[in-house]
Amino acid sequence: MATYAQIQAEVKTRIGKTVQTCWIAHVKELNGLRRRNAPNRKSSTVRVKPCPTWAREPIEQAMIGLGMLERG
Repeated sequence: MATYAQIQAEVKTRIGKTVQTCWIAHVKELNGLRRRNAPNRKSSTVRVKPCPTWAREPIEQAMIGLGMLERG
């Protein structure tokens, strides 16, 4: 499985913008991928910074390119 840094680099290459790791975690959750809870997370149910709609597609495309998701 690719690291968050690899996903960030792939998105940066594709669209020229840097995405936050919390957005990547949100997209992983939306796609049913396993993720760990951060030790500094205050609540396991409330997401402080959900992924914005413009960033979801590029993150998912990067995950497909890195073999984390299947084309669908």
